[in-house]
Amino acid sequence: MSVEIAIIGDNFMRSTAFKEALQTTLKQDTTFHWMDLPFPDEPITQKSTEPDLSNIKEFQGKPSDVIALARNAQILVTHIAPITTAVLNELSHLELLAVSRGGPVNVDINTATQNNVKIVNTPGRNASAVAEFTIGALIAETRNISRGHADLMQGKWRGDLYRADAQRDELSTMTVGIIGYAEIGVKVAKLLKAFGSRILVADPYITLSDEDIAYGVEHVELESLLQQSDAVTLHARVSAQTTNMIDRKAIAMMKPGAVLVNTARGPLLDYDALYDALYSKHLSGAMLETFPLEPLPIDSKFLTLPNVTLTPHIAGASKTTVKKAANMIAEEVQLHLAGLPPNNPCN
Repeated sequence: MSVEIAIIGDNFMRSTAFKEALQTTLKQDTTFHWMDLPFPDEPITQKSTEPDLSNIKEFQGKPSDVIALARNAQILVTHIAPITTAVLNELSHLELLAVSRGGPVNVDINTATQNNVKIVNTPGRNASAVAEFTIGALIAETRNISRGHADLMQGKWRGDLYRADAQRDELSTMTVGIIGYAEIGVKVAKLLKAFGSRILVADPYITLSDEDIAYGVEHVELESLLQQSDAVTLHARVSAQTTNMIDRKAIAMMKPGAVLVNTARGPLLDYDALYDALYSKHLSGAMLETFPLEPLPIDSKFLTLPNVTLTPHIAGASKTTVKKAANMIAEEVQLHLAGLPPNNPCN
């Protein structure tokens, strides 16, 4: 009996990448239906007030298009399509929903569970990409790479960036604080070890590995990390406890001249307080990859600051991420068809 699989990809996680991984992995006779959304050329919807969309976030596309494509599918693979109550109630044949992201926030998990639809995801698919990007962000910001580039592209030779008062220490001599020590934070620390950085970690839910202890990684309270670090990088998950955790009080604790990097999520950080700290030069710089509102508005006050590096939420984007995610999805589908437990269940 043929298994019907619907794939909704986009211009990052292309449907062809999913299809190729599935065809390589699956042993069953399979029929595919697929489509691609315009992300990232068009931004996702962060949150909607429409009743059927109000309990999901970070999605793109129309529920009606999902239903039309996947009406007879036993398996639906997607990255950011909106999987709402209405969608799940229409897809009466659906058994498995495979979501290619760290958290299936674009899915109505309660309805899926009530409808006996299993949800799986791909945690850690972009951990290496984000960790490498974080190191690049630290170097770009602390060594004035982005400012030198931007001004030179405008025909301005920034010889003043060679001045002693424009420079910071090298990573090899810096204390770097990592807030949140799950898969990405651990990989950031591993890369920092190659530079010889002193590494502090704040995360109440972890225990340091033997390798970390041997290197000298220090597990400290958040306040101590903020007070000691020359650079602080955020890698915590967003929760009720971590929302706005780097607020005005926390920023005031940071060393004068320190640098802050956020490649995690906007809600972790009080951006108004950060702006004030950068404007006053309490912090010498920041590298921001995520924001409270995306895309960043063209009138954002951060665009007026000379001491920030800004990127459009691209830290997790790499060809390696795509391959990892597609292969993880294919393995989950094969496990489901074989009647075996999933690697990464979400319900």
